Amino acid sequence: MSNDIVIEAWNTVLFEKFSRFKFLFVEGYTSISQEVFRRQPFEAGSSVLDIGCGFGDCTIAIAKSVGGAGVASGVDCASNFVEECRKSAAEEQVANARFFVADVERENLGGPYDQAFARFGTMFFSLPGLAMKNIRSALKPGGKFTQVVWRKREDNPWLHDAERCVREIVPVVSHDETDAVHCGPGPFSMAGPDMVSDMMQSVGFQHIQFERFDSDICIGRTLDEAIEFALELGPSGEIIRLAGETGQKLKGKVSAALGDVVSGYVRADGSVWAPSSAWFITATNPE
Repeated sequence: MSNDIVIEAWNTVLFEKFSRFKFLFVEGYTSISQEVFRRQPFEAGSSVLDIGCGFGDCTIAIAKSVGGAGVASGVDCASNFVEECRKSAAEEQVANARFFVADVERENLGGPYDQAFARFGTMFFSLPGLAMKNIRSALKPGGKFTQVVWRKREDNPWLHDAERCVREIVPVVSHDETDAVHCGPGPFSMAGPDMVSDMMQSVGFQHIQFERFDSDICIGRTLDEAIEFALELGPSGEIIRLAGETGQKLKGKVSAALGDVVSGYVRADGSVWAPSSAWFITATNPE
């Protein structure tokens, strides 16, 4: 199975959409990043691989944490994201944050690293078992891998309810029914602890543990922005995009329906904060 169509999506249409809502992905996920870093701190002087580094905010934070004697290396399949990361690191003058382009499923990730980390960077692999195996091979003996993934749909209503809303209006086109590029399996592909644990054990990881973390996250600085976010991204946005011209024609109707879905999350200042639920998954490469 080729991962090329997924990589193309992240380097083109999804990069453009993520860039449009960069504030929500960087600032909106801050509470999650801070909590996982508190629970799983990075040692000064260590080398860390940040998988699916996106805009590089986690890589830069890790680089600051490990200090000048350490290094944080961010990897992403999309060269456009990596270029943005390099610009951000240069602007913040963080010399020990480095970035490179690679398909984590198949390509050399360098190393060996003391630790590996991923915040929502492991949920879109076409072949996640290959990716887990490759990540483990990049770790030193005894190295730890910490990843953050979304828990099940029902515990993330800001995504799930929007998806259900869109499904009632827009005809769903599967990946097999279109030549359009797509994001991969989707944000809930790593939500099942039994499946993920079995997969990670099968490639040699040990001491696999799951910790639940619930928090409210910002999905829009205004109600209009939250509606636009749901129209463009997440499972709801992918349904609309993959439906092509039909999806575009139905956007007005969908927008009105999504307003009813997300309006309950509006705070007094007009910003929109929704409950979310994630797994913090830790695992160790055997000594």
